Amino acid sequence: MLSGLARALVQGGKISEAQAQELSARATQAKIQLIDQLIQSRAISARDLAHYCASSFSLPLLDLEALDISHLVDGVVDPKITTQHRVIGLKKREKRILVATSDPTNLQAVDQIKFQTQMPVDLVVVEHDKLLRLVEQKGKSAETKLSEMAGDDINLDDIELAQEETTTNVIADNDVDDAPVVRFLQKMLIDAINMGASDLHFEPYEKSYRIRYRVDGVLKEIAQPPIVIKEKLASRIKVISKLDISEKRIPQDGRMKLVLGPNRAIDFRVSTLPTLFGEKIVMRILDPSQAKLGIDALGYEPDEKAILMEAIQRPYGMVLVTGPTGSGKTVSLYTCLNILNQPGINISTAEDPAEIQLHGINQVNVNDKAGLTFASALKAFLRQDPDVIMVGEIRDLETADISIKAAQTGHMVFSTLHTNDAPTTLTRLANMGVPAFNIASSVILITAQRLARRLCASCKAPTSIEPEVLLQAGFKESDLDGSWTPYKPVGCSVCNDTGYKGRVGIYQVMPISEEMQRIILSNGTAMDIADQAARDGVRTLRQSGLLKVKQGLTSLEEVIGVTND
Repeated sequence: MLSGLARALVQGGKISEAQAQELSARATQAKIQLIDQLIQSRAISARDLAHYCASSFSLPLLDLEALDISHLVDGVVDPKITTQHRVIGLKKREKRILVATSDPTNLQAVDQIKFQTQMPVDLVVVEHDKLLRLVEQKGKSAETKLSEMAGDDINLDDIELAQEETTTNVIADNDVDDAPVVRFLQKMLIDAINMGASDLHFEPYEKSYRIRYRVDGVLKEIAQPPIVIKEKLASRIKVISKLDISEKRIPQDGRMKLVLGPNRAIDFRVSTLPTLFGEKIVMRILDPSQAKLGIDALGYEPDEKAILMEAIQRPYGMVLVTGPTGSGKTVSLYTCLNILNQPGINISTAEDPAEIQLHGINQVNVNDKAGLTFASALKAFLRQDPDVIMVGEIRDLETADISIKAAQTGHMVFSTLHTNDAPTTLTRLANMGVPAFNIASSVILITAQRLARRLCASCKAPTSIEPEVLLQAGFKESDLDGSWTPYKPVGCSVCNDTGYKGRVGIYQVMPISEEMQRIILSNGTAMDIADQAARDGVRTLRQSGLLKVKQGLTSLEEVIGVTND
């Protein structure tokens, strides 16, 4: 059955059906495209074919010889697509791309260009012989540098997606290694890193496919590639993440690495989830440099920093970091571990999974199926002569009990819990079944934290807020003395018109004082502990956030949104 250009020519009476079938067979045998066979056999001239296609498909006709090819912009269309499909990208205009072709029935070329550029395509018809000469003249290696796609924000010459050796049964499939898919994935990863994203979401739906980044805690749609590439893209990600590409019925977890140069590599934690219309893939960006920014970069106030540094330098005890998912607990813990990471200190961590890899720290991934739980890892650590232990999360009584005993027997223990603030963390441990005297004798400091979006320094603007609103938010009368100015988000090209760029930490740093220990031993409530914390001068999360507002780092709306006082 005829299709594409052959069918169009038969319907237009330019060639007979028998002639079309014969020419198609010859083209297949010679391993050339039908349009080449048409011109070579003189079934139709290049000029007549161009005029017919322009008229039949209602497309503009362009004479390439009238163009000054020196003014054509390189990189409008991937050179590999140009060479393979014989098309030329002429220009970009008003978020559309103008492409010259001699065969407007070649929908595969159009789809690939849309996929590569993420822009609608407008076609113009040109004569085939002139197009071939121009393609040859403009042709270059299909191995285009990634920097042509991803911008020049960082040096990408030596970038590669590293795949570690694995015993997973990986099927060799040319579709998986399809160059446009590889380049598109690399572009998405580099763009995410340049934008400061924490996660990438690849989401298939019934009639669409979208990619979103989580930037500064907010999901933002970035691209809608053709839905036909969802399987290729998923397979490519699964191959380099050491996952089974033949298994699409159950969730899988893996890791991959993006090598940006000899001194920088970024890991990605990959999670797949079978949905109604394909596998949703979420990739968490794990940048080791984040753990090496230093304590000053996290946003602690000077008094909070001093209290935290004094606590982590103690020879034994437990330091707990609490907050919801995505509040920066891992970065805070690793910053503390990085400070303690000295040749004379033995540090071991049990995580699910290890997000940031740091040299000099013994990191263990828990594996419940294999019997390697937090509790069993902790027991093993205590036989490994540890100085510092980090437990990814205290989830049950057994883990809490072993952690506390470790803190009581001469070890510094770090861990996390999911609670709203510092005072409720102590009652959470009690509710898990930990005896009050164990809590009072082991926990030395609790830090609750949130991440608020930082106002863009390039466009933030002063604003006026009614005193009643400020008082209701938590400011005191003494704060309304006119010595500071609140700011609001505006939006510019630097912050992608959001008004915010980056995030700043909001902390409640609560050392456990003797008075708090007495309240714990007398089975006091979280409110009793919170009242004592206030008497000890500990700021609540809301109060710490309002301090960032006074400093012009974030907006009042953002602080109200991330704190729940």
